Amino acid sequence: MFTRKSVAGLLTAALFAASQPALADDTVETRLMTLPLAADIARAAVAACAKAGYQVSAVVVDRSGAPQVVMRDVYASRHTIDIASGKANAVVLSGVSSAEFRSNRADIVPEMNEIDGVLVLDGGLPIRAAGALLGAVGVSGAPGGDKDEVCARAGIEQVQDRLDFVGD
Repeated sequence: MFTRKSVAGLLTAALFAASQPALADDTVETRLMTLPLAADIARAAVAACAKAGYQVSAVVVDRSGAPQVVMRDVYASRHTIDIASGKANAVVLSGVSSAEFRSNRADIVPEMNEIDGVLVLDGGLPIRAAGALLGAVGVSGAPGGDKDEVCARAGIEQVQDRLDFVGD
């Protein structure tokens, strides 16, 4: 026979066991970019632009938009850092390249450019691994955002094998 104490204990154990999956749903796993990976992306982006004759800055931000690496070529204007950061933040905000965001949402670009730290201009690309957004790279200083984007893409391509290696 069960006593009230044993029934209460069984009910408590059952409720605790039933709550376990709910506790697991209260947390999420996330992928984060390492500093060496971010530095390699920025370095390769700046080098690609230098090879093309452009002095640029590259900013790599994490998935929350916080700067992880800032790299400015010697003759690039200091303002290129802010512009590159704004492009990268536009990517984090939208989840797509800054050029795609600008094209898809031309109706709100002026409003988006009023948000502190966000610039919807070509030259920012997402950094993804195993389907997860790790962050973004923004480049500024080349004569046109399309050229900035080519350099940003070169930065990502430099480490693409490492990004592809990340498993699910």
